[in-house]
Amino acid sequence: MQRIRLRYTKRGRLRFTSHRDFQRAFERALRRAEVPMAYSAGFTPHPKVSYANAAPTGTGSEAEYLEIALTQVRDPEKLRELLDESLPAGLDITDAVEARTSGLADRLTASIWELRLDGVPVAEARRAAEAFLAAETVEVQRRTKNGVRTFDTRGAVVSLEALPAVGDRPADDACAILRLVVRHLTPAVRPDDVLSGLRAVADLAPPVPAAVTRLAQGLFDEESGTVTDPLAPDREAVTAAPPTAAGPASA
Repeated sequence: MQRIRLRYTKRGRLRFTSHRDFQRAFERALRRAEVPMAYSAGFTPHPKVSYANAAPTGTGSEAEYLEIALTQVRDPEKLRELLDESLPAGLDITDAVEARTSGLADRLTASIWELRLDGVPVAEARRAAEAFLAAETVEVQRRTKNGVRTFDTRGAVVSLEALPAVGDRPADDACAILRLVVRHLTPAVRPDDVLSGLRAVADLAPPVPAAVTRLAQGLFDEESGTVTDPLAPDREAVTAAPPTAAGPASA
């Protein structure tokens, strides 16, 4: 059995697809591309696909990850190309590597998010970000299936900065970009929770819903304060180790 790890995106209108919608689209793509999938045992076998920390519905992403198990060896790049051609534009497979290490989900410990706030001046967004970072705790409420839950958002936010939008708006049109690094804690702190926190500490209320995009997710490097590529250990292991015993085969 060979395991392949894939990075994919949710762009444009496809950001509004749910995780279940993507699962269905991806399984159809596997069939179209004639990928030799391994299946689970039992009365209702399912292709062995493991999804890791999917972004919430309505948010875009440049860094979603999954892992598939194959019954035959395939070249990761050729497999990536076939799957990308079989998926709709916006759900794009951007990277593929053979899994040579364990614990992909364990390496997804933080995310970099970008929030576009149309109608919000940069100075106002910067003032709100400074107030948020200066607070020891910023409690917000979220409705869950078990009722309303109150939790702190401040502890999960590593960094938060406000930047001007570049290039696609007139100079007099207010638009701020929030860039934040958020640790994956329990309960998970989502970008909309941070927006609720900004409203609580600085009365920041964008006139239109924020456009939210995950730029990266991976292991948080404490020294540099950056989020590292979770597929890098697999690439390094593939480079250092001999090819799979069965040898590469075309997809």
